[in-house]
Formats: sequence, C-alpha cells, structure tokens
Amino acid sequence: MRVLLIGANGYIGRFVADRLLADPAVQLTALGRGDDADVRFDLATGSPGALTRFLDAVHPGVVVNCAGATRGGARELTRHNTVAVATVCEALRRSGCGARLVQIGCGSEYGPSQPGSSTAEDAVPRPGGPYGVSKLAATELVLGSGLDAVVLRVFSPAGPGTPAGSPLGRLAEAMRRAMQSGDGELKLGGLGVQRDFVDVRDVARAVHAASLSAAQGVINIGSGRAVRLRDAAAVLARVAGYGGALHELDAPPGPLRGGIGHPRTDPDHASPVAFPYPDGCGSWQQADVRTARDRLGWRPRINLEESLADIWMEAACRI
Repeated sequence: MRVLLIGANGYIGRFVADRLLADPAVQLTALGRGDDADVRFDLATGSPGALTRFLDAVHPGVVVNCAGATRGGARELTRHNTVAVATVCEALRRSGCGARLVQIGCGSEYGPSQPGSSTAEDAVPRPGGPYGVSKLAATELVLGSGLDAVVLRVFSPAGPGTPAGSPLGRLAEAMRRAMQSGDGELKLGGLGVQRDFVDVRDVARAVHAASLSAAQGVINIGSGRAVRLRDAAAVLARVAGYGGALHELDAPPGPLRGGIGHPRTDPDHASPVAFPYPDGCGSWQQADVRTARDRLGWRPRINLEESLADIWMEAACRI
C-alpha cells in the first residue's frame, strides 16, 4: 500500500510517519514544506492542479493529511486549515488515483459541552474560536467532497513531542523552572478545565487503522475520560519528583491572559492569572469513543501518567 503523508514533520505527523514506516506493507511518501520532505509542496499556496499531477505520478492508495496550524489569526488559520484541505480534496477529485483520504480533525470543532457529558460524533458542532471554526470548515469540505474519506477528530493529544506552548508543555516548563531554581512553591493558574487527553502514539495507531479500514465520516479519537488539569499537574509533579507545594490561583475578573504558571520567586509574574485553554471548548470536554472501537477496532493503550512522564523527560533535558 502506497501512502502519501502530508505534514510528516508536525507534532502528530511525526508519530504517524513512525507508525506507518513500521508496517512493512506500507510504502510511505512524505509531502510537506520542509527540506526533509520527499516532495516539497505548500498546501496553503500550491494549486490543486500541481498536486493532481503529483498524485497521478505517485498513485497513492491512501492520503493522510496531518498538516495544519494551531496558532495564529483567523486568516492564517483559515489558510492552513481550510484552504489547504480544499486543495487536497480538489486534487483528489481531479486525480485518477482513487486514493482514500484520512483527514486529521480536532475536538475543538465541537466547542463547549455540558460538564459530565461525552461528546459523540452526532453532536452539533459549535466551535468556540477561529481554530475550531477553521478545522470544522475543513471537515465539512471533506465530508462533502464525495471522496472515500474519514475525519479523525482528535481531542487533546499528549505525550512525547508535546509543543512547549501547549497547556501541558507550559505546565512542564513551569515545573522545570521551579526545580531549577530550587523553589519550594509553584503558583499555577487556570487548572480548573477538564480535557480528554489521548497519547499521540495512540493517535498514530488510530490513523494507521483508519488507513486500512473502509470507515467513512467522522470518528472521535480520545481516551473517553476527562481529566482536570490540576490533577494532571499533580501527576506531573509526582513523576518529576517535585516535592514543592502546588498552589492554584483563582482567576481574577477581567480577560484571561498570561501563562499557566510561574515560580513564586519570579518578580515579573508575582500574580499569575488563569491560562486561557486555547481550544475554545470551555471548562469541559470528553469524547465518546465507541465509534472508534466499533469501526476501527481501536482503543487507547497509553495512560496519562506515561504521557506526562514522557513530556517531563523532554522538559528535564533542558535543566
């Protein structure tokens, strides 16, 4: 099976590449903007015609799209998350390769949900920010394309390679700074949100399974369990061996800003404020993952403690 992987250098894409390369039946070609891609192509600016010619030449059986942006203004997010997917869909429609498309979506497409609930694929999406809107628009393009396609809505990926600017990455960095300075107390803000964390290696397994399956439509990929960020902080402190006290700060009135936490001795951040979880999903999100089990034969295998231990290993290397 020849697979064309778009976005192999991204956070999820790197692990998808590793997973696919481990399958001896897969011939993998990576397409992306970086110099180390097999083929350099920018989906946000490249034409569908150029991509069609490449598809006809390579003739993949599966196209996996892990490319996209998580940060930036609405225009940039639309260009990288929506226009880029429109280019992929149009190129596949024009091509004679007949490839199956596996698109990486996200839980942010759903927006805020009722605390205590599990969000299933038939929930009406109401994204709470431009990122979720741009990803939802991409999903709608895929679903309306007429292609053999599946969208994997990944909730909150965690584990090795977690970006330093993500909530868990910032949490690990705050703890690293506290340990490096010998600070016995760590002030943290914005830990009340609850999210469904799923290890990025389990996400890669789901992509592999989706590539081999005939499943179409939208499939949630998550752990099926919401975890409060303050509980994740406690686990991280344990695996890091941080013996200091964790003090959670209440959010003051006014707009949310600032970082997730700062050592109490940092004079520039004597009063940290709550960190605005960037996905626009409010205080709670939990995936209903029964469809992934039933249609892909997929279940998460790696627990959050292992994911956090791997996040900490990378943070600790910076000490």
